[in-house]
Amino acid sequence: MTMHETLKAGRRTFMTGAALLGVATHLPRAARAAEAATASVGPAPEQDRRAILGMAGTYKVTFDFRETTSFLPDYTPIAPKVSGGDEVVRVVEDGGSVIRLQHILVVDGEDGLPVVVKHWRQDWTYQPAAVLTYQGTGHWSLTPVDGAVAKGAWSQTVWQTDDSPRYGGVGRWRHDAGVSRWTSDETWRPLARRDATRHPPYDRYSGTNRHALTPAGWVHEQDNAKLGLREGALVTFVHETVINTYSRSNAFPVAAADEYWTKTMTYWAAVRAAWDQVIARHQGVSVAEEANNGSVTGKALMGLADSIAKGDKGVPDAIAEARRVIADATQGSAKSGA
Repeated sequence: MTMHETLKAGRRTFMTGAALLGVATHLPRAARAAEAATASVGPAPEQDRRAILGMAGTYKVTFDFRETTSFLPDYTPIAPKVSGGDEVVRVVEDGGSVIRLQHILVVDGEDGLPVVVKHWRQDWTYQPAAVLTYQGTGHWSLTPVDGAVAKGAWSQTVWQTDDSPRYGGVGRWRHDAGVSRWTSDETWRPLARRDATRHPPYDRYSGTNRHALTPAGWVHEQDNAKLGLREGALVTFVHETVINTYSRSNAFPVAAADEYWTKTMTYWAAVRAAWDQVIARHQGVSVAEEANNGSVTGKALMGLADSIAKGDKGVPDAIAEARRVIADATQGSAKSGA
């Protein structure tokens, strides 16, 4: 996930338009089952764990998006988009077979002061029993992972800025030819804000993720096919390559990101628990998507965190309100069976 437009618009987009684990963790039923299964076959490989934990740190980030090949005669690839920013990646949980990394973006505000934006989160689970996958507009399901596929593999689940779901996949870490790298299977994912706000003719990606450690930090590469409906059939409009480069740096206000997290970490733990409970109850979740915020919950949940960080709202009140926001937005989960 990227924040090209967030870098462009700064705090206004997420905090007035809205948008690591510090306390108890509440995992969906399938995730807890995956942990139990992992425990029965032994600990996760330490080399894999070191690679995942090696993505934590402070970075100068470059986001590079390029549509490449069109597969329809009437579609022309858009111009490349390259942007950058500063990002803090913190380990918010390390349970051995489950690791959670929270990204926090730091940009320059109009008044010259740093602006902090809670960014995406990546959860890693060793030998998962299930993975949360995108099924199409507004719907995610806990998808069982075959035992043979799960053996020795890790799932990566990516979450939006408000901890609503984005996409998940399964793959194996390789450590050879001088590189530690992980490649996912091909899975669907909703449009990122960079595309959704343009209202393009396609409505989802089918993509593959690669994470690889580099001498300077790490790189997140994506191969995306942009899909949409034509005459009732799903077709490929264009391919896209995404290269997000994380180069180690502390030449930015790292303390501002950590201060934000210290103030809001309890709130965000409760938000994650609320999402997890819905997902466990329905073996998935249905929540409407919104171009500017990812999910319709984005504006409210990010705004509540901002109020806590400013000292305008207490954590218990914000948590209670956040739970109501999530409950209201996910009422369709029970009806759809997601």
